[in-house]
Amino acid sequence: MKIDLAKCTGCGICGEVCPLGILTVEEKKVRMGEGCVECKTCMKVCPKEVFTPESRDGSPVCIACPIGCRIPEGGFGACMRYYNEAGVIGRKARVHSFEEVADLVESADASLIERPLLTGIGAGTTYPDFKPSPFIVSGVRGGIDIVTVVTEAPLSYSGMKVKIDTDRFVGEEAKRIYVKRKGKRHVGHLCTEEYGSVMLSLGGVNTLTSKDGQFAARVMLELLQGKWVTMEVEDGSTIEIALGKAPKINGTLEERMRVGCGSAVSGLFAPYMARAADEVVVLDGHITGLFSEHPSGKHIGKPRSGVSIVGLKSTDGRYFVGKGKGWGGTDITEPLDVISGIDKEGFREGMTLLITETTGRNVAFYRMKKGALAKEEPTPEAKKFISVLGDSCEFSTVSAVFTAGVGGSARAGVTKNPIKLTRAVHEGRVAITIGGARPFIFPGGGINFLVDVGKIKHGSIYLSPTPSFVLPVEYTMRKDTFADIGGHIDSMEPVDKVLKRKGR
Repeated sequence: MKIDLAKCTGCGICGEVCPLGILTVEEKKVRMGEGCVECKTCMKVCPKEVFTPESRDGSPVCIACPIGCRIPEGGFGACMRYYNEAGVIGRKARVHSFEEVADLVESADASLIERPLLTGIGAGTTYPDFKPSPFIVSGVRGGIDIVTVVTEAPLSYSGMKVKIDTDRFVGEEAKRIYVKRKGKRHVGHLCTEEYGSVMLSLGGVNTLTSKDGQFAARVMLELLQGKWVTMEVEDGSTIEIALGKAPKINGTLEERMRVGCGSAVSGLFAPYMARAADEVVVLDGHITGLFSEHPSGKHIGKPRSGVSIVGLKSTDGRYFVGKGKGWGGTDITEPLDVISGIDKEGFREGMTLLITETTGRNVAFYRMKKGALAKEEPTPEAKKFISVLGDSCEFSTVSAVFTAGVGGSARAGVTKNPIKLTRAVHEGRVAITIGGARPFIFPGGGINFLVDVGKIKHGSIYLSPTPSFVLPVEYTMRKDTFADIGGHIDSMEPVDKVLKRKGR
């Protein structure tokens, strides 16, 4: 990179983000050490435009990602994973067999304890918690004595993370979510946008213990019951959702979940896009794609069209366009507004331009006529690409995970020594299930989990007006583990005896 020291104020922002750590500030001016790979990270953050690219044609280009690092011999790329050895770029790592990582990803007891002998659905609670769980059952699996402890646990500090499949922009992250229940009630906040989806966070400790806590709990329960709930995002959209159904954003039913961002579309469908038009722009609120400039377009032999688009350039053919209620979740409401310029020597009379969203929902096709873009009916090849794009999308739906913790008093029904239970869970010696469904257990302290509510029998989660949600919980382990953690051995009964007594 070239450095214009006259512009540099020595702010040091570039050094904070340089992946290779080769930028420093000396005497209020930036200094660059050896090994620059032209990743352009410094250029993107510099407020004074100090940096400009200076390609070194002698260094090979890494094609493992869109950055395209020019890695000098003996050096690493910006990711610190790819290495130039004698002029050849390769992955600097050793491939691992499964046996080498098996102890990290599964317990030796996994096949024995992954399924409980009994579920906690309908078992009843252990409240006030110091006594043994309602059912502690034993059985034999694979010739090994197994124990399952079941209960219905009131979990006050809980919440839901709701995933809404849509490429629509619904609001800014961290904005509050409200419902109208005898006034405007705060029930959660807008989290992040993930791959083709918007995430909502409902409930949680601070919300459930607030003045609107009962309303937030009621909304969560209604979703668990399969009901439709209408919500408003602060300074944003109106959302109508029901678990397992397609969402409605500002009254419009979202039927398709995008197949990928604008860049991913370029990579997935390059052969179709190459025939669809002389230039294709895929509008997307995450990454907007400009096909002829994109590595996929180049690789397939697409000539650079001469069309330029608005937005902050990430890498070739990948742009960050403003977010809004326009096409693909961008602020573009008129498709040609995405065009910032046309080099008419490159984009000549008769050439075509296709602008679409990642779902193929909105499409516009243009042809250059007498020096201006004229809208036309898409050609058969353009229609074929749009059809393939739309058919590759999944159906939009609303799903959710319930998040809570059984690291508190809910352990008392299992053992007299709660810390031993916690440790055994993280060691993989005790498997926790929620109504038989395997949750994800967070690392670190306590026993915090996420569980897909779609895998739990409908009606198994209910609400106590404290407010707290009551969930069926099962702890399954080998009998010797149960003894080792100080389990309530005296309360254990054979599972066959219990099932017969209960008429199950």
